[in-house]
Amino acid sequence: MTLTLDDRITGSLVGAAVGDALGGPVEGCTPEQIVERHGGRVNGIVGPFHENWRTARPIAPYHKGDGHVTDDTLMTHALVRVYDTVRDHLDAYAVADHLVPELTAKTVWIPELEAEALPLQRVFLAEKWIVARLHYGHADPREAGTGNIVNCGAAMYMAPVGLVNAAGPAAAYAEALDIAGAHQSSYGREAAGVLAAAVAAACAPGATPASVVDTCLSLAKDGTRAAIEAAAEVAVRHDDFESALHPLRTAVAPFDTVGPDYRNPSLAARRPSRLHSVEELPIALAMLLVADGDYRRAVLASVNYGRDCDSIATMAGAIAGALHGESAVPSDWTEQVAEASRLDLHAPARTLAKVAREVYARDRERRRAHEAAFDALAGPECA
Repeated sequence: MTLTLDDRITGSLVGAAVGDALGGPVEGCTPEQIVERHGGRVNGIVGPFHENWRTARPIAPYHKGDGHVTDDTLMTHALVRVYDTVRDHLDAYAVADHLVPELTAKTVWIPELEAEALPLQRVFLAEKWIVARLHYGHADPREAGTGNIVNCGAAMYMAPVGLVNAAGPAAAYAEALDIAGAHQSSYGREAAGVLAAAVAAACAPGATPASVVDTCLSLAKDGTRAAIEAAAEVAVRHDDFESALHPLRTAVAPFDTVGPDYRNPSLAARRPSRLHSVEELPIALAMLLVADGDYRRAVLASVNYGRDCDSIATMAGAIAGALHGESAVPSDWTEQVAEASRLDLHAPARTLAKVAREVYARDRERRRAHEAAFDALAGPECA
């Protein structure tokens, strides 16, 4: 079956949301804690890790689990709405002009709060930074990410950039870097660019997990590239995530600044560096390799890795969904997440597919205009 653009966009966005919901309840845990709490590995949608989730620290007051998506999906859908407004490529100024109002002026249903609220009331501190710097500080959007804690906050919602640039990973990488400049710096910004490139590469006909990782390695810089390479070298030696969990953590640990205790980051955590990388992106790509691109296996591997596993599973789900389309995402998971989160998981995909076609048509017109202008300048030898 030949997958269409719509198939891949739907698979990616729905796949990301489902992965997010599966990973949410065990975020911050170790693989051993996950087994102890659930009597084995997580194999689907589970309830909150803490039964007293309303007061349990550090997660209160968020209802993580039971199919609820987290801020990863809230931010992804907000970025889709920005594309719906602009209907063209985005840049850092689009974050200031359109994403900030999405966070501060428009109430949406927040599944973890079980209420209508501003997205700003749910997102993490690194995402609140966008509002502080752009709305209140009036920083240059292209530089506003400088000074923020360096994490995967921008990467976790960059799948739409890869989908608008489907099959064009270099363009996706460049656009995501521009957008993420308003939010992140250093390896956090780099991760955003590489995740977008991975999704774009996964949309190409004939793409495989190996070709996606190769594309990422061709674009990634510094510690991000080294971390992906190290994780991939381990991943190709495993076809079962259980045996890969600890070797992958060992491989990525030298590049991760958070340290062994995810809930108690080291003093050097999340600071800019050319030597380091976020943990989530290399692990998501590694789990894609371990699972040979299979959506269910890649997402469950990401969830059971623990640590920031909602974001890892979001990324793995976005890439695997782009590779294989919506049919790869278990329909029972999709239905449960949509019902529990009270969200139409398909509506953002329909919107983005229309926008992607419009943007491509504009790109083609711009490209042809440039070709005609360059030919006129360069003469017949370039024709």
